[in-house]
Amino acid sequence: MCDCLVIGGGPAGLTAAIYLARFHLAVIVIDAGQSRASLIPLTRNHAGFPEGITGPDLLARMRSQAGLFGAELRNGHVDALERRQGDFLARTDQSTIRARTVLLATGVVNRRPPMIDDSTHARAVAAGRLRYCPICDGYEVTDRAVAVLGTGERGCNEALFLRSYTANVTLIAPEAARQLSAQQRALLGEAGIGIAGPCRAIRLDGNEILVDLEAGPRAFDSLYPALGSDARSELAGQVGADLSEEGCLKVDAHQRTSVEGLYAAGDVVLGLDQISHAMGEGGVAATTIRNDLARQTPLLR
Repeated sequence: MCDCLVIGGGPAGLTAAIYLARFHLAVIVIDAGQSRASLIPLTRNHAGFPEGITGPDLLARMRSQAGLFGAELRNGHVDALERRQGDFLARTDQSTIRARTVLLATGVVNRRPPMIDDSTHARAVAAGRLRYCPICDGYEVTDRAVAVLGTGERGCNEALFLRSYTANVTLIAPEAARQLSAQQRALLGEAGIGIAGPCRAIRLDGNEILVDLEAGPRAFDSLYPALGSDARSELAGQVGADLSEEGCLKVDAHQRTSVEGLYAAGDVVLGLDQISHAMGEGGVAATTIRNDLARQTPLLR
């Protein structure tokens, strides 16, 4: 039995674990090693690190801090979650854990361009040629040649957002059929954003990323897929928690879900998909968990 089981070892889950451990609660973190933060080659958007910090380094620091105060960190994957006599049972690939409360910090999965192989994808992300968050790193592509892979409202909005960093933006349709309205085409045209596609393949060539189009290959400094993401909310569904239309967990102002004892923080909750925002939600969730547990049984040292 533990006071709280944190599922997910990204910024939200680890922030919560640090808080919970310092509340003198028994906390276990199950980390499948799939945090999107681990893919960040360097972020200069995180306060306190003006020279930047890599995603793996940030997570390692947070894991060390959580462990320093007594949080138990385990590598693994939670396969099933159920309610049992007011508590939760979580089955992993190695054991079953009983917990008074559960915090889901399972994040989301980016939809990757289907026309790029895994090896090239990994190298492109590490080199900053393939980027997923213009809020995080749009500054890094200032005055560079940038492609946005997408169409419709999502693609149009992301291209317009990046236009505030560079005049050289091209919206590339991932498939032959573009889903742009007349108004969207007008907005793109007024902003000087090019429209191309469909995309046949994506590959690396030195310091550039090449996009193969019908008219031939075009080189860019960076490419942003605007294809959306999928929330890792399957475990919440197993215990009947309310989800949004996008599959994200619905929570109140204190990160409580619709299921008593179940909380959620970070990207699995509809929000900004930002490290700082995820950390803030992790802190709020942990404090709420502590106070809710104290109402059930006084926490006396």
